Amino acid sequence: MNYLHYLAIAIAAVLATVALLVLWNRTLRLRVAARTAELSHALESVQKHEKEVLRLNAELEQRITERTAQLTLANRELQVANEQLESFSYSVSHDLRAPLRHIDGFSKLLREHAQDLDPKSLGFLDTIATSAKWMGRLIDDLLALARTTRQEFHPVQIDLDALVGSAREQCLPDARERKVQWKIGRLPAVQGDGTLLRAVFVNLLSNAIKFTSRREVALVEVGALPGDEGEAVIYVKDNGAGFDMRYAKKLFGVFQRMHAQRDFEGTGVGLATVQRIITRHGGRVWADAEPDRGATFYVALRRTAQASTKAA
Repeated sequence: MNYLHYLAIAIAAVLATVALLVLWNRTLRLRVAARTAELSHALESVQKHEKEVLRLNAELEQRITERTAQLTLANRELQVANEQLESFSYSVSHDLRAPLRHIDGFSKLLREHAQDLDPKSLGFLDTIATSAKWMGRLIDDLLALARTTRQEFHPVQIDLDALVGSAREQCLPDARERKVQWKIGRLPAVQGDGTLLRAVFVNLLSNAIKFTSRREVALVEVGALPGDEGEAVIYVKDNGAGFDMRYAKKLFGVFQRMHAQRDFEGTGVGLATVQRIITRHGGRVWADAEPDRGATFYVALRRTAQASTKAA
């Protein structure tokens, strides 16, 4: 009897356990179904967003391709326009030389046969001759500017010590009978075209001499500063007239001048030539100055591999 009682209790416990398992299984299935539905919805959302991203990427790539083609075309047109402009400037400059020579030559002939002319008329002849010479100088500067782009570029290792020394020698005649103190430090070797870079430093040094002409003792300093990695910064500093930095943006423009012609002669082409040459070298040029307290011009150029290693 006791055996049957225990058996009944065991069977009841088993049945209760089975019922609980069935209930738990049903609950678990419902949860799995709900979670599966959530995951399915999330997957659909992800797939939808993925398609949208792919569509946007394709649209962006298409826009980039179109924009690149437009920029390439615009760059080609700009290059052609620049070449045509340079060719035009070069041709015009050459064509202007002949009439200028005629003007200068005939004004000299008139002066030789001007015994009967009054002083005012002689002054007119002097003005014609002076203007013709000035126009000739302007044409020479324009030709030099055009050549900076037309000239072939031959980058080699440049010894700036020797190059700046040579540029200084060329500028010395402009400083004759003047007191000029030169301070030229050790300069690094750079990568560049020697002929073009020599023109840069001739321009900068001749400007330093010109704009210190009213100083009793002119100071001209050339040195090097640390630049970005693989870069050398060379500066040319003077104690001359300086200029107002508010107008620095037009400093390197063609025919742009910071001083009146009556104060300092110049065509306004030299610094434009400097900028064009340095740009061809992949470098930078800028200036810092104060009125009547001098100016400093900075030129950043690529160091040679050997110089970069030594600097490191």
